Amino acid sequence: MVLPRKAANLSSKSQKILIVEQDDAVRQQLEEVLRTAGYEVSSVPSQEEGFRVVQTGTVDVFLLSADLADVLCCSSLAEIKGLGTTANTRVILFAQGGGAVRARALDLGADDVMTPPWETAELLARVRLQLREKHAFEDLQQKSRIAEEGQEIAHTAFQAIAVTEKMTRDAFSVDRALKIGVAALLAVAAVISIVFLLFTRRADKETRRAYSVIAQLEHGVRTEEALVAEASKAREELQQSDILEQKQLLQRQTDELRQKLSAADSSEVSGLRKQLDETTSRLKKVETQTDAAAGVIRANAPSVCLLHVSVSFLDQSSHRALRYVAINPDGQPLKDSDGNVAYSLEGRAPEVREDFFGTGFIVGQNEILTNHHVAQPWWKNEELGAASQQGLQPTIAEMTAYFPEAATGIPLDISQISDEADLAVLRGDFSALKRPILKLDGRKEAAVSGQPLISLGYATGISAILARAGEDTVKDIVRLSGGDPKKIVDELQQRKLIRPLVTQGHIGDVLADKIVYDAQTTSGGSGGPLINRDGQVIGVTFAVVRGFGGSNFGVPIRYAQPLLKP
Repeated sequence: MVLPRKAANLSSKSQKILIVEQDDAVRQQLEEVLRTAGYEVSSVPSQEEGFRVVQTGTVDVFLLSADLADVLCCSSLAEIKGLGTTANTRVILFAQGGGAVRARALDLGADDVMTPPWETAELLARVRLQLREKHAFEDLQQKSRIAEEGQEIAHTAFQAIAVTEKMTRDAFSVDRALKIGVAALLAVAAVISIVFLLFTRRADKETRRAYSVIAQLEHGVRTEEALVAEASKAREELQQSDILEQKQLLQRQTDELRQKLSAADSSEVSGLRKQLDETTSRLKKVETQTDAAAGVIRANAPSVCLLHVSVSFLDQSSHRALRYVAINPDGQPLKDSDGNVAYSLEGRAPEVREDFFGTGFIVGQNEILTNHHVAQPWWKNEELGAASQQGLQPTIAEMTAYFPEAATGIPLDISQISDEADLAVLRGDFSALKRPILKLDGRKEAAVSGQPLISLGYATGISAILARAGEDTVKDIVRLSGGDPKKIVDELQQRKLIRPLVTQGHIGDVLADKIVYDAQTTSGGSGGPLINRDGQVIGVTFAVVRGFGGSNFGVPIRYAQPLLKP
């Protein structure tokens, strides 16, 4: 759901992650996941090589597989933290076994323990947690050093004043001594002023570094290579989830196999015909699903919109917006002498913005229903909550809805937020679009375990939309937009490329406060409608259990009905 605007990670310097994994396939998979998340990744196949790498360089997070050696029996994992050019390396251990093994690993010094097979979202969350703890520890060390230096400066200043006072008293008896004392006093005062000025500047630098919590969220204006890579990855996921994408892919494969079969020799005919039969069978199954859902999709998809929420940060005391100190000609924020992105509450440089994406749908006259955490992205968000602890208040800078086939985006405001569930109603003037209001069915019998269900939404945000646009179109959009999220969405809108992802599944369980279902979705799909076989909305997607698919949760639509009363 997040596509931030300016470049920085947990700190402005790239985090370095070392993977120690004997299995080549697992090691490559870990590298791809972490590099895609923006980390600087290196890997080795053995524990001994990993220790040598840590000894000779800086490593922020050390991912170690317990299958490589008897780590739990031979040495303490805490030794790794004292190696390298800097200490405080965080250790995440992949360990097979139960609670006793994990407890033993933690006793020996591991900061975190995961049991394979790992999930991408959980792995990245645990890595981010370790990086946050590492940087919090380093910030505390830095502040301690500054405090100690300040104490030493004060002690030196008091000693200088004491010496000066003694010289001054002695100077009363001798005119020459008086002149020397006055000169010494002035010199010491000058030294103290200079030292105080330097200390003040350093303290000011530390104050600005307090804004580094924002850098934990920012991933910046995306480069063309990064966006193309994200679109390519999303394209593979779409082909496995969107029934429309599946149908198009299988149709192409069928046509290709028929062409090969017509030109194949006798030795290849049998294998090609078997592939063609399997592909044709899959195509017929997907066509049956598509035909069953086609009417529902045609009726409801035009009323399902992509929501773009841009968040800025205000200083809680002065209410001034947090800005970059300056932007260079390439559009990147300037950095200070320590290599950190420079922030300020002064000046006219661009504001620091974080961009979030979600889904909404029309439920009334100029009313859109979505999740509370989409309308206010800082709600129950630990990373954005950390900004408030640093004295920065997140606030909505812009909120825009983008409907399929619409000419432009429509500005929105928050109308109501539910006290009972993760729901919110937004208002905007989209009456000119003449889009149908989705029918809601809040009855208990509207959602029954085992019945089919259709999910509509913008899973993975603009990445999935770019994936369906094609690689050449992605490059053209990135070139014209410069990687700016708002400009990217505007380009997609002008090219009529915005349409919701459609997935089918079944209701797994119906609880008092949630609907459990298996139609695939992920971040960005939050706020999308869940539609039953009668074409009526029975719930709103609000949570995903790890990854793209699995068991997902929807808020029963009856929780929205009190918000929609006149």
